[in-house]
Amino acid sequence: MNEPPVNEANAAEAQAEMQDGQNPAPEQTPPEKPSASMNDRIKAEMAELMEQAAQAQDYLLGWQRERAEFANYKRRIEQQQKDSYANASGDVLKKLIPVIDDFDRALGSIPDDIKTNPWVSGTSMIQRKMTKILDDFGVTVIDPAGQLFDPNLHEAVTTQESDQESGTVLEVLQKGYQMGDRLLRPALVKVAR
Repeated sequence: MNEPPVNEANAAEAQAEMQDGQNPAPEQTPPEKPSASMNDRIKAEMAELMEQAAQAQDYLLGWQRERAEFANYKRRIEQQQKDSYANASGDVLKKLIPVIDDFDRALGSIPDDIKTNPWVSGTSMIQRKMTKILDDFGVTVIDPAGQLFDPNLHEAVTTQESDQESGTVLEVLQKGYQMGDRLLRPALVKVAR
């Protein structure tokens, strides 16, 4: 058999391989230094990525701003709808109040001999139903007898000399009505001077 000629360096490597039982490690070359054009390309790519990140941040902020504006718009519309409903209800109830006043006057002046009449009982039941409608809408009666006059809730029709403190409501000539904070009708009152 013909064996290739072995020089001493090759022999030493072969012997080291046999001892380690491993393949020889490949020679490592030092990394190349990036060229100027490669640096420019990396800088351009980084600048483009930074620009895209800034644009993505702008889009995110814009989306968040629009979302907040939509939430505010939705709340504003819901509040406007509630206010519109309350105003419409108040306007209808304002028109119902004189009818209730008429029932109060009619039932307050019924002669004693017909108070047990079924017709009177039916009329009284209608008045109670109308009063319940006012209650269902949160309407409260303003009956300030004995209280101090409040120009926001009362309307002074007349004054009278009295031993009570000046400005005290002596008599309620017509009840007032209030729905929440909204005054439907002021109470007409007689005030002490």
